[in-house]
Amino acid sequence: MIIGIPKEIKNNENRVAITPGGVKELVKRGHTVYVQHTAGENSGFSDSEYHSAGAQILPAIEEVYRHAEMILKVKEPIAQEYPLVRKDQTLFTYFHFASEETLLKAMLKSGATCIAYETVETKDRTLPLLIPMSEVAGRMSIQEGAKYLEKPQGGKGILLGGVPGVKPAHILILGGGVVGYHAALVAAGSGANVTIADISLPRLRYLDSIMPANVKTLYSSMHNIENELPYTDLVIGAVLIPGAKAPHLLTRDMLGLLKKGSVLVDVAIDQGGCFETSHPTTHTDPVYEVDGIVHYCVANIPGAVPYTSTLALTNATLPYVFKLADLGWREACRNDPGLKLGLNVVDGKITYPEVAKSFGLSYESVAGL
Repeated sequence: MIIGIPKEIKNNENRVAITPGGVKELVKRGHTVYVQHTAGENSGFSDSEYHSAGAQILPAIEEVYRHAEMILKVKEPIAQEYPLVRKDQTLFTYFHFASEETLLKAMLKSGATCIAYETVETKDRTLPLLIPMSEVAGRMSIQEGAKYLEKPQGGKGILLGGVPGVKPAHILILGGGVVGYHAALVAAGSGANVTIADISLPRLRYLDSIMPANVKTLYSSMHNIENELPYTDLVIGAVLIPGAKAPHLLTRDMLGLLKKGSVLVDVAIDQGGCFETSHPTTHTDPVYEVDGIVHYCVANIPGAVPYTSTLALTNATLPYVFKLADLGWREACRNDPGLKLGLNVVDGKITYPEVAKSFGLSYESVAGL
């Protein structure tokens, strides 16, 4: 198979979809790999390393798309790339279609096969290609939240861990999944007082049993969240419904319960965000204020630490890349029901039910393949 690795062109997206080590293994298996010039540079991988691994380096993104049968990316194509995607081409990347109707319509029009990292599952219903970036985003959410709590950044001027004689910050984490768990680990390590809210009692019991003493659990309801907000300095939005738009757990009116200079970090922004007042931001311009509350809604948080993120992501994606390259998407999905769940768009049709539901569109099963 001919595989193309374009350079990511989303704002400050510094990750790359494959390492030179991954290229070397694909070439060893008999595949051709085209890598766009400087695609891996911001992740710490040079063109010469890719060339030594067996890749052919192409100067322009248009050439990569033109030659490749399968495109490997990290983030969804942006408007500049829409015309480059063609029928009978396979794209394997994060798409988050439920929050981006324009992207969905462009991919439907292209006729390409779109396999979304975020909806691939394992037998135990975990999300193996979302987990590594959720781990990074969860840990970084506390790092970024701490920064924007500083007074020069518009925050309250609070140190997460406090100091002797001064109480630490209080952090509310909405969602006890992978993002929430890793956010809580870093927050607890900082010395902050942490509350994790979730609707799953088994998950809350588990978290309660393993977390340090400065982490408490709370059943997630609007009443309970409203009671927490007056005492909260930093809120982390970490809610996930696979493939679907995130629910709004904080409304505009609820912002009035927070003190001015409090910070919201919406890690769910890729799926539309879990705060009503959220809209996507970039690493170049990451925050804005609504009613005196600082919002951090960067849609590619792990892109700020690309070396770590690229290695973590490709550790997870590479086995699936091998299956797709060796067998083609049809046979690979027949053999792996979890990979088959990654099929979101095929030949102009929506093939993932939650994506169709998000826009009231029709859904077609790929049961027959």
